[in-house]
Amino acid sequence: MSARHVLLDSPHLGRRAHVWCFGEVGRPVVVFASNAGVAHEWKQSGMVDALGPWLAARQLKLYCTETNISRTFSRRGALNERMAEHRAFEHYVVETLVPFIRQDSRMEDARPLATGCSMGATYSALFALKFPEVFKGALCLSGRYRLANFIQEPATPDLYFNDPLAFVPNLDGLALERVRRNTHLTLVVGRGAFEGRCIPETLELGQWLGKKHIPHHLGVWGDASRHNYTWWRKQAAHYLPQVA
Repeated sequence: MSARHVLLDSPHLGRRAHVWCFGEVGRPVVVFASNAGVAHEWKQSGMVDALGPWLAARQLKLYCTETNISRTFSRRGALNERMAEHRAFEHYVVETLVPFIRQDSRMEDARPLATGCSMGATYSALFALKFPEVFKGALCLSGRYRLANFIQEPATPDLYFNDPLAFVPNLDGLALERVRRNTHLTLVVGRGAFEGRCIPETLELGQWLGKKHIPHHLGVWGDASRHNYTWWRKQAAHYLPQVA
């Protein structure tokens, strides 16, 4: 299994962004890091090794990118500044990272999957819901989906459209049809230690996806399943080969 580190120039971020690539060929998968935001998170945590058989079988190719969560939802500060940072990251993903993936994979129309754990799952859901023509689907492990809970200020349109449990219940018309036709979300959560608010928020988002007839799968694991990489490795190995 090959491992390669690249730095992508991003005009929107105003710097180069770290990306780790694992595998030779296969369905491209964008991996969003969790709260720490580092691109090598899945390598360090054993997630890449857990997916080794499918990488070796040329079924998957991982593109693990850094995130800017520490500058958006995981820090305090003016909401307009935090949302501007998030918009910059969206532009980086859609306009820099995805074109790089298409070129690197030699698939000019490739629609990658998105995946991640904890806040990485949150980002995966957001990108699949907001850019369904770009992302084929998302595997979301132990995510948070009511992002207003991270903000201590009155909501703004910027926050609304980055808060799944705010905008998904109101999706209709062409906006809803775009999502229905183009993407699929797999939401996974355990009932064990430290899953906390991930449990009700995952269940609620799953209910809304069902009400809106958005293609999805809801996987609720048992009381032993905890909010950690031991369980995320098992869940990724179980679901990712199925949805690729």
